[in-house]
Amino acid sequence: MTEKMTATKAEKIVAVKGMNDILPGESERWEALEERVRALMRRYAFENIRTPIVEPTALFVRGLGEVTDIVEKEMYSFDDRLNGEALTLRPENTAGVVRAVVEHSMLYNGPKRLYYFGPMFRHERPQRGRYRQFHQIGAEALGFSGPEIDAELILMADALWKELGIKDVVLQLNSLGQPMERNLHRTALIQHFESNASVLDAEAYRRLHLNPLRLLDSKNPQMQAVIESAPKLLDFLGEKSKAHLASVMAILDANDVPYVLNPRLVRGMDYYNLTVFEFVTTQLGSQGTICAGGRYDYLIEQIGGKPAPAVGWAMGVERVLELLKEQEGSLQIAPLDAYAVVSEVSDLPRVSAYLQTLRALGVSIQMHASADGAMASIKSQFKKADASGARYVLVFGVDELAQGCVTIKSLRDASQVQQLEPLSQLTQWAEHLQSRA
Repeated sequence: MTEKMTATKAEKIVAVKGMNDILPGESERWEALEERVRALMRRYAFENIRTPIVEPTALFVRGLGEVTDIVEKEMYSFDDRLNGEALTLRPENTAGVVRAVVEHSMLYNGPKRLYYFGPMFRHERPQRGRYRQFHQIGAEALGFSGPEIDAELILMADALWKELGIKDVVLQLNSLGQPMERNLHRTALIQHFESNASVLDAEAYRRLHLNPLRLLDSKNPQMQAVIESAPKLLDFLGEKSKAHLASVMAILDANDVPYVLNPRLVRGMDYYNLTVFEFVTTQLGSQGTICAGGRYDYLIEQIGGKPAPAVGWAMGVERVLELLKEQEGSLQIAPLDAYAVVSEVSDLPRVSAYLQTLRALGVSIQMHASADGAMASIKSQFKKADASGARYVLVFGVDELAQGCVTIKSLRDASQVQQLEPLSQLTQWAEHLQSRA
């Protein structure tokens, strides 16, 4: 008797909650956005930098501040099993870029304009526009002290919104001044909140003497009146800090970039000073900040480098793409140039050689694949060609190949006449196609 074998179906493994796959179709939108950003960065003379996803935990504790939500609650940290080194998946990348700049003495020959793309990680409750693995595009200008660089970074982000057709974005602007000015403000804040201690929640009370500036970020509705009446940092700024902010505003005014001066804008990391800003939309609910940044003149020294000024911003890729969907905006995604229809399996080697020549000239082509050693009908292949979004179909039929030709038909422009081209002329067709792209 034959023994029956019963196979146990393996349990399906799925992605970690809040860490999402970006599938074909959607990933094309990501690529299109990245291409726009690369072109923008080139126009502003920024160079690309790529840093590790894993960094020493001390980098973020020292750089971002111990009493911040990111360090206290959100970092994915672990000890290396081999040597016990404390490591963290990067929750942001400004500190990582600064670490790389210091480690490789990149400011030795002068200031640097750098930009990056990449995933960041924060352990928080996933929701629309906020994920445990999220992606940022960032720009960092290191070694520049003047307010014109602050303004230039803001202008660069504003230019991107205009290019993408994004509307309903408000620029909020503030100055955090210098450490001495913040210390005076800090003392006044503590006194103010101590006199209103009865309305503080437990988290606010815990932070009162550690980092009172963070209380201004509280969303507790019972604290809003006390927060609104709290001393404003702008009132403690010295003349140099005021002049720096005024210069930034003057450049924005000269370029017709509207902004709102928000004295409660403090940002979530401790390394900021002077200019801070956020681009905010009302169309993404509570996750309305799509780009934010500011000046961080003391971070390079904190991480072990020679003192040097710096300023930068980071943009949330998921939020920008979500906003484009919300506003029914579009990213121009280059369509496939051609789809190759082949009638006989035996002709595939010969056809593939022609297609490789065209691809080497920059033409994007999909060749219809066989199934079980046979080709689908020409009619079926034409349906696949149309569904692919290709601009043209190249027909390598038996009759065409016997004549040393290929039939070229436009799938998107009915005014173009179907033509029979000698295979020897395909390179000229490709060059003509590229010249019209």
